[in-house]
Amino acid sequence: MDAQTLDNQIIDQAVAVLKNGGVVVFPTETAYGLAADATNADAVNRIFLLKGREEDKSFPLIAADQTMVETVAGISRGLIGLADRYWPGPLTLILPVMSDQLAPTVIRQGTIAIRISSHPVAQALSRGIGRPIVSTSANRSGQMVCYSSECVKNQFEHQQIKPDYYLDAGELTPEPPSTIVGLDDYGMPEVLRQGSIEI
Repeated sequence: MDAQTLDNQIIDQAVAVLKNGGVVVFPTETAYGLAADATNADAVNRIFLLKGREEDKSFPLIAADQTMVETVAGISRGLIGLADRYWPGPLTLILPVMSDQLAPTVIRQGTIAIRISSHPVAQALSRGIGRPIVSTSANRSGQMVCYSSECVKNQFEHQQIKPDYYLDAGELTPEPPSTIVGLDDYGMPEVLRQGSIEI
């Protein structure tokens, strides 16, 4: 099934899973990801367990639009130009947290990594729960990134903890991960990871 033709009922079921603290496999503009409500600490912890990842590393977030971003983080003058140019799209910005609603494990040194995805399903999930979602690649730590839901299922087949719901949008075209940009000590944009967008 094509990403654009996932019907509203399927999206609504995935949103209900997220609202209940579940983990959803979903398509993004770069690869398949694992989604959870970014304000639900237990749901975020399930993704750490799913991936086999230590909690000293955080997860990036996806928001439905810039208004939602600004409810949880501040966009500095040094980064607003990049946001205006590349959002929605595979640009992740490191921004200072402005909300006490997010799960502590998505925050690192007072900042979060967040973007507005250009993929309609990713946007729909965040809009559906009314909050940002965790978005990390749907694979076990150290294993290959997945561009199909079948690949994801194979990786988690023998794990005790599994994703709760799969949004299958078919095979995705392999793309590099999002570009990550923060601010240096002088308040200037600094590329932390060069990805799909070359800056």
